[in-house]
Amino acid sequence: MSRYHVSSSEGQYEKDSGEQILANKLGIATSDEMDEAELVLLEQLYQSVFEEQFPEGQLSVAMLKSWHRRWLGNIYEWAGQERAVNISKGGFMFAPSAQLPKLLSEFDNKYLAQYTPCSGMDEEQLITAIAITHVELILIHPFREGNGRLSRLLADVMAVQGGYKPLDYQSWEQNKTQYISAIHAGISMDYEPMKHWISEALRKI
Repeated sequence: MSRYHVSSSEGQYEKDSGEQILANKLGIATSDEMDEAELVLLEQLYQSVFEEQFPEGQLSVAMLKSWHRRWLGNIYEWAGQERAVNISKGGFMFAPSAQLPKLLSEFDNKYLAQYTPCSGMDEEQLITAIAITHVELILIHPFREGNGRLSRLLADVMAVQGGYKPLDYQSWEQNKTQYISAIHAGISMDYEPMKHWISEALRKI
């Protein structure tokens, strides 16, 4: 029995995975194989977004759901859908699933509408826009899986809209504890720590 106790496949794990791999269409039961599958599909999504149909205008939650579905739709039946389970990481509980419709509507209308598109922003404005939207989306954690990577895709799109390259996340990977602390600071709407990490990752063309 899943620890989430829900009927949806979101709360089920792949057989023989030791409750490590979520139930999926491909029958993948090992972390290495799943990581590889998700990476290949993410690279395909990046190519599609940046080389085939780059979004120049205002971004939206509907667009985020579309990206998620295009990325993971061949793996999970719930790709692109708001999660129906409550999830936590490292003892930190993300937004309750029951609040997602309200929170995503607010994210659409308050954050994405205000901070995108990013064309015409100066560097400080762009850093602020990316930092705030990144923190807020991570705290909402709208999907069952893939929230961090989708949040980075959003940040990359915003950076390119603003005339910069996609972000370089090496400093984040090397300072994960500080990055997580910057996310947590956003609970009290303190975005200064995340602005530091966005500044570290921003690359001029």
